[in-house]
Amino acid sequence: MTADQYVESVLAKYEVARGPTSPAERLGAVVASPVRTWAGQQLNALQYSGSCAKETGVHGVSDVDVFISLKSDTTNTLKEIYDSLYSLAQQQGWSPRQQNVSVGVTVNGTRGDLVPGKVQAGYQNYHSLYLRKRDSWTQTNVSLHVDTVHNSGRLREIRAVKIWRMLHGLDFPSLYLELFVIDALSGRSRTSLADNVLHALRAIGSSLLSTRVMDPANTNNVLSDDLTKPEKERIASLAAQSARQQYWKDIIW
Repeated sequence: MTADQYVESVLAKYEVARGPTSPAERLGAVVASPVRTWAGQQLNALQYSGSCAKETGVHGVSDVDVFISLKSDTTNTLKEIYDSLYSLAQQQGWSPRQQNVSVGVTVNGTRGDLVPGKVQAGYQNYHSLYLRKRDSWTQTNVSLHVDTVHNSGRLREIRAVKIWRMLHGLDFPSLYLELFVIDALSGRSRTSLADNVLHALRAIGSSLLSTRVMDPANTNNVLSDDLTKPEKERIASLAAQSARQQYWKDIIW
């Protein structure tokens, strides 16, 4: 088995099911009606986001992200929207978890994140989200995030690095990881899968601490600031160590 074939076999092992009977679609089917009723006339759109939409999910660790877009003339504050959605999840028995910009839920054993946002007046895809940890708000563009990653041509390498992240129990936020890998692989071959994954790990090992990664939808949102220096040092150290391994079975498995 070649190195590329081995990496492909690991990707297949952790592939996320898609289609009408997938966990994502089953969760979506359960939450859609109550969320539509909750939002009423203020609902602009209800759509999958995150790794589900970007196709960068890893079986066993990726939550199902559902983005709830509310119209710009919604009069409720972002905090009121967040708190009201949390109450809905409680009433529905979805075991809600208060997270920074989302309400985490569990439906029939599948974990999901409900992300409420309000369209910014005069824009179509730019939204304001509530930041619970800071009791503040941030600007985002979920469609831009999805398009940037999904159309990068680096989905296999991103998924391989996410598998590596999972196997080492690392806290490396997904969008930050995805954009870092895309940038690290800029200009490289689209066909050298194993070499590209090794290159991405080496780049994490050598330049994670010094590379500034910004949200393409909001240059004021520096994604690389989401990790502390010690957290980055741990990720970088493990990445460099993995890239030095002689056998692929000791890198991802």
